[in-house]
Amino acid sequence: MTSATFKPIVYLKENCPFCLKVRLFLLESGLASDVEIRDFAPDSDREEKIRAELQPHLDKVSFPSAQLEPGRYVTESDDIVAFFAAKAGRDPAGMTVYRNYVDGVFAMSMKLWKENQELKKAASAA
Repeated sequence: MTSATFKPIVYLKENCPFCLKVRLFLLESGLASDVEIRDFAPDSDREEKIRAELQPHLDKVSFPSAQLEPGRYVTESDDIVAFFAAKAGRDPAGMTVYRNYVDGVFAMSMKLWKENQELKKAASAA
């Protein structure tokens, strides 16, 4: 497979806020049809197959993950978005749906997650 015929692969887990961030960017930027999206549900046989596929290429398998170019794998949602933003010549800051999610629901989810982690840490120390 040459890079001229290579289609990036994005691995997205259901109910993952980071995966939704990538999906929203791909949809709003018009790039969703330019990538192969491999969706799966947590704890499914499909997830195990995808983890086995990614394991040789990543230090730690997490999601979202993507093979952006032949042999180039990344796992950070911001890195995946930045790659596709550059490819499409799109500035995510000017994308209404993406920004509403990142600055709204996603930001609140991350704040609550961090607070929960701090509460767990405090409870285990007590």
